[in-house]
Amino acid sequence: MSTSKLTGENCVSADYLPLYKPPSFSRKILALMSKKKPDNDSDLFRQMMSDVKPLSHKKLAERRIPPNKTHSSPQQRASNTQNTVTTDFIPRDYVPDVAPEESLFFSRGGLQHRLLRQFRHGDLRPEARLDLHGCTLVEAAALLARFLSDAQNNHQRCVCVIHGKGYRSSEGRPVLKAQINQWLRDVPLVLAFSSAQAKDGGMGAVYVLLRRRT
Repeated sequence: MSTSKLTGENCVSADYLPLYKPPSFSRKILALMSKKKPDNDSDLFRQMMSDVKPLSHKKLAERRIPPNKTHSSPQQRASNTQNTVTTDFIPRDYVPDVAPEESLFFSRGGLQHRLLRQFRHGDLRPEARLDLHGCTLVEAAALLARFLSDAQNNHQRCVCVIHGKGYRSSEGRPVLKAQINQWLRDVPLVLAFSSAQAKDGGMGAVYVLLRRRT
């Protein structure tokens, strides 16, 4: 028979109460308390930690979560470089001279002959135009960089840049035309450029064929 005293309808006899087992860490504290009291807290801490074993370096390495790093492939890096506009065109001290009525042309390898023919003949109509008449070299460099960047963002393939023939240049030669002839060669985004047809400015302007944005 149970010897517990009932104190309410929901009370349970002591014979049926589950046996409480303190956690191992609590039992360790009780065991330590039953021993001689340590001189200070440091001694107590060392006694409590006496059987704690540090994790090995191997286990620590297994638990360590590697950082999430994304590495682009060489092909992706090359594509990003080709689709990035050089934002700083710098006027050069020396560029090859060009004549006011000289026709300019440049193309990168791999372009179809039919596409180049249509491009040079003006069959690919310019989707945007930039007129650099009256600009200094510094102003022209900044405007051209912004113009090509906007054209790329707008997915425009063919644009026209009007640079003039340089007849009224203070140096007696087409300075801006010569600089643009070099600048456009330095930009991977530019696939080709060619002097325009008469209706679009003739030898005082160039068509520019841009690489498709990916």
